[in-house]
Amino acid sequence: MRANREVIPHDPDHSVRWHQHDYPSAVARWNYHPEYEIHLIRKGTGKFIVGDHIGTFEAGHVSLVGSGLPHDWVSDLQPGELLEGRDALIQFDGKWVEQTAQLVPELAEIKPLLEQSARGIEFLGRTAEKAAASIEAMGVSTGLGRLQHLLELFAILTNAPQEDRRYLADEWFRPQLDGQAEAVVDIVLEYVFGNHSGSVKMSEAAALVGMSESTFSKYFKRATGQNFSDLVRKLRLAHARRLLEQSDKAISDICYEVGFANLSNFNRHFLNDTGETPRRYRQRTQG
Repeated sequence: MRANREVIPHDPDHSVRWHQHDYPSAVARWNYHPEYEIHLIRKGTGKFIVGDHIGTFEAGHVSLVGSGLPHDWVSDLQPGELLEGRDALIQFDGKWVEQTAQLVPELAEIKPLLEQSARGIEFLGRTAEKAAASIEAMGVSTGLGRLQHLLELFAILTNAPQEDRRYLADEWFRPQLDGQAEAVVDIVLEYVFGNHSGSVKMSEAAALVGMSESTFSKYFKRATGQNFSDLVRKLRLAHARRLLEQSDKAISDICYEVGFANLSNFNRHFLNDTGETPRRYRQRTQG
């Protein structure tokens, strides 16, 4: 059950690490690391968790994850399906930015963005499109060419308008991670993400990781910053938002499809979470 934080290997030939991987993959799990990460999803759809935020993604999703902030992207897959090259990402040490800025003062402009990334930032619209192009360009270049695209990417994200930014985790989010927290939460997330439209029980989640319900409840809250029931609710509502945005299904059908037992309960939670009713949300996002 023991697991340590992800260890990012140093690339001696480049200032930052550019990497791509498939899904499923051993590195695609609930993890954290001291390096900052700029992440691009190239293929598929699914759900993601950054800190205590749960949302949905599709191809073109771009995000910046701050140092030490736990995160995971879980794709919707058919049995046996493999998404080759699903992720392209850039990882870099905050100390490298600080030290480089002493010689290249223009680089200090990125400091406020890195501070904001403690919550995680999802980039939208034209900013996401331009950032994705720069990330891909870095992957096929080396030397000064790669450095040029990196600086271009920093400029795109730093100058992104507020309407192209979505801040993810709550400001107060502070997980208490220990030696086995990654493995425990990863197992639980796989269970919840795979069953959230049907029956999800804390007793089953606790049994998967060999804990009593009371022990699991306290441990999960410390490790993720949220209650198990809150995680399930957020995941179901994230799924509902996607269906409201991208389908013409009746709201009552969506309610049951995402795992709520009755329509009034669904409407109440949706209003509390988004500040608007499901009907109004659909009108705004599809209009």
